[in-house]
Amino acid sequence: MTTDDRTQNSATAQFLAARDFLLERRGDHEAALAGFTWPRPRHFNWALDWFDHIAADNDADALRIVEDDGTSSALTFAELSARSDAAANWLRAQGVAPGDRILVMLGNQRELWEVMLGAMKLRAVVIPATPLLGAADLRDRVERGLVRHVVARAEDTARFDEVPGTYTRIAAGSRVPAGWRRLADMDAQGGPADGPGAGPFAGPFVPEGETLATDPLMLYFTSGTTARPKLVEHTHASYPIGHLSTMYWIGLRPGDVHLNIASPGWAKHAWSNLFAPWNAGATVFVHNYTRFDAERLMETMDRHGVTTFCAPPTVWRMLIQSDLTKLARPPREAVAAGEPLNPEVIEKVRAAWGVTIRDGFGQTETTLQIGNFPGVPVKPGSMGRPAPGYGIVLLDPVTGKESADEGELCVDLRTRPAGVTTGYRDDPERTAAAMADGLYRTGDIASRDADGYLTYVGRSDDVFKASDYKISPFELESALLEHEAVAEAAVVPAPDALRLAVPKAYVTLAEGWEPGPDTARALFEHSRTVLSPYKRIRRIEFGELPKTVSGKIRRVELRELTEAGSTGEYDEADLT
Repeated sequence: MTTDDRTQNSATAQFLAARDFLLERRGDHEAALAGFTWPRPRHFNWALDWFDHIAADNDADALRIVEDDGTSSALTFAELSARSDAAANWLRAQGVAPGDRILVMLGNQRELWEVMLGAMKLRAVVIPATPLLGAADLRDRVERGLVRHVVARAEDTARFDEVPGTYTRIAAGSRVPAGWRRLADMDAQGGPADGPGAGPFAGPFVPEGETLATDPLMLYFTSGTTARPKLVEHTHASYPIGHLSTMYWIGLRPGDVHLNIASPGWAKHAWSNLFAPWNAGATVFVHNYTRFDAERLMETMDRHGVTTFCAPPTVWRMLIQSDLTKLARPPREAVAAGEPLNPEVIEKVRAAWGVTIRDGFGQTETTLQIGNFPGVPVKPGSMGRPAPGYGIVLLDPVTGKESADEGELCVDLRTRPAGVTTGYRDDPERTAAAMADGLYRTGDIASRDADGYLTYVGRSDDVFKASDYKISPFELESALLEHEAVAEAAVVPAPDALRLAVPKAYVTLAEGWEPGPDTARALFEHSRTVLSPYKRIRRIEFGELPKTVSGKIRRVELRELTEAGSTGEYDEADLT
């Protein structure tokens, strides 16, 4: 046995032991809390040391995708292992080297998982990106992310015409524009119909050197309180190993069919469409619908035997508008994350399915920190208790000291939890502030009851969520100020029955502009032009902005005004 073989086997054995410990403690949270320890291998490459390990001679489905028209396709673990080897070999031939940053902007298509696994095997650093991004967002990611390679859908390549750089351009699709390399060329002498890895890049992938568990693996751009999104770094340990906590929270078991509704490019997609299911040896199931249809979703879940289901509260709120009893075989486990889930939604699902939706809490910067776990009583409105391997501290926002009952949620780094980011790339000041005194500060406020259950209170800054997407007010305000009609702007969340909240802008107009539907219409059009669809301003109200003595805008006053139901606003839906 070579040194590399011994290192790999040791890392795999450590990971397997930790995983099995959590699987065996399902329903016994106290035992899981008391006995779980994070595996800490020096060398670890999840794609090579874990995925390929469980994929050997494994004919169970690793990935199953159902398209909008009902057709489906699947790859077994063994097939996906071979295809990711071919992807790694082909990407290496295109110049992708260890440490290179590769922006991956694909939809829910098999190439996404092949490239993600292949890039991991290569030790490239993946920057996931949603296909919703516009040219300005992409330019920022390419520039600040130091991107050397881009993999995108062929239909999205035109957006990169406005993104300068010498990066390698790779497109997935049958019709690839000039200047872009065809990802399908990894199957040049065959193709999926001829079997996985049928092309010239078939055959086992041989890595160049070992992967340190501390090597960077993923970089996520996530909105903050400034116009420039934060760049969150994760390693080959923090997300792959860290998501053992997410696996435990969902209640995944080997052989499960797991449906998670999340868009590629966001952290939750990696949480529950990559790491958590395959940590357990479950099938990743994807329903590729273009428009949400609750009845069709339930029919698809029945037909394909979905056993575990994760969705953001927006989807749960849409589901309960339909007849939930049409789902003949409800999932064994149902969870929600992204924002607090309304108790009435939980009750309606429980009444129809006999299943309790379990809430959970985490961030792009972490894996699942807090949750309502299988077999543990759920308290309405609470997001649960700390996950195994996570120590949670509440800091009083005024005194900065630990609080027993309410304060800023912090992760105790002194216990070395595996699932926490290494920091914000190229931003040491922000990293130092977020991780001072041995605590990672989440920026979220929570309360804790006598039984240790934590309830979400709100953000400590102005960032809010709309339809499960995080929105930075400053970024939207900056976009509005590009229009000549806008002198000042402040963006706050406006309550919405379906999306929980939508961006509302309070605007002070420049001289020569009059408030009214024509001006509002012009600003909505500007918003659609300069912002990605999920960030668009949905409501506008004109007037002077309330300010402090020092001249700062009082957003808290605007939020209170909005929640009270101000009547002078214009709604985008009414003007388009």
